[in-house]
Amino acid sequence: MTRQEEMEARLREALDPVHLEVINESHMHSVPRGSETHFKVVVASARFEGKSRIERHRAVQRALDDAFRAGLHALTITAFSPAEWQTDPSVQPSPPCLGGSKADASKG
Repeated sequence: MTRQEEMEARLREALDPVHLEVINESHMHSVPRGSETHFKVVVASARFEGKSRIERHRAVQRALDDAFRAGLHALTITAFSPAEWQTDPSVQPSPPCLGGSKADASKG
């Protein structure tokens, strides 16, 4: 099972989402081909009703605790309640990475 599949399974179990996307964005970063280190999660769950953004993020991070210990390096989280998701499901695109060798390339 890939890290992405494991993350999806853990989030489904912990949050019972009405919508879930786990997107591997590692290819956008200075990591070896095939890496699973940088992800974006878009999730809508009734468990987020009445919760602050930080409480929602903490719930996602708790569900993925094992993945962080196993090498997950970066996680972008967009968390909605079901009503918020139905009203406006827009998600900002991830910015280009400028870390590592990409930062060096942008200087010259």
